Amino acid sequence: MERVINLSRIFPGVLDRAYERSKKYQQVRDIMSQEVVTISPNVMMDEAARIMGEKHIGSLIVMRKEKPIGIITERDLLSTILARGREPEEVEVSSIMSTPLIKIIPTASIKEAAQTMTKKRGRLTVFEDGKLVGIVTASDLVRTLPDAPETMLEVVDFMTKMVVTADEKATVASVAKIMGEKRIGSVIITSQEKPMGIFTERDLLSSFLAKDKPLSIEVGEVASSPLLVAPSWISVHHAAHIMTSKHIRRLPIIEKEELIGIITARDLVEAYSK
Repeated sequence: MERVINLSRIFPGVLDRAYERSKKYQQVRDIMSQEVVTISPNVMMDEAARIMGEKHIGSLIVMRKEKPIGIITERDLLSTILARGREPEEVEVSSIMSTPLIKIIPTASIKEAAQTMTKKRGRLTVFEDGKLVGIVTASDLVRTLPDAPETMLEVVDFMTKMVVTADEKATVASVAKIMGEKRIGSVIITSQEKPMGIFTERDLLSSFLAKDKPLSIEVGEVASSPLLVAPSWISVHHAAHIMTSKHIRRLPIIEKEELIGIITARDLVEAYSK
């Protein structure tokens, strides 16, 4: 496992610069993604999966006659289709999309965005004068968590303590089914019962579904390894900047060499929203 212990040594100056940079982010308009990728409701989910995988994004806005009517996510694909043994090419986007959209205005504060995301449990769509102008994900919020007292709380208070694992010899298909059934975005991959890597829903989209690659491959061959971990005493703010620096959305937490939990981008947003 790759450990992140001495943050100032591994990321010299990153945290100090981040504290200064975060002060300029005051409103939703400062952090939202303005490039919103859309799809029609009558398109099949295999095409939706291909688009999300190729663009390395986790959601698509569903449009009917140039009007936003819903959203589909990588989690929908896992839980509603793959976990139930359905074929993506046989399922229309409209049949599994979530509606209505969770809306917020561009002048809303970052704190308000975090609270709305935590309460509604979903990505935020940004509307201005009735027009869709952006989207905000948990990762967008994590990259810009302000320098606030809430973010100095320890991750151990917000992490998910039940970590789901799978052996390296398991197939990608079986791991995808586990993620879908449990509605989780990642599984820790083990070798001889020791954590060695991680496989995520984004890996499934980008490396398999987007490329029509068979899911019969052993997950150990494609898991991200070595596993990046951090100690339980780090703060929410430190965890956010590890994720940002390493371009990850999940960070396994260890204590005395043992894996005791995992903190996700959504967990960090919930911590800040308190």
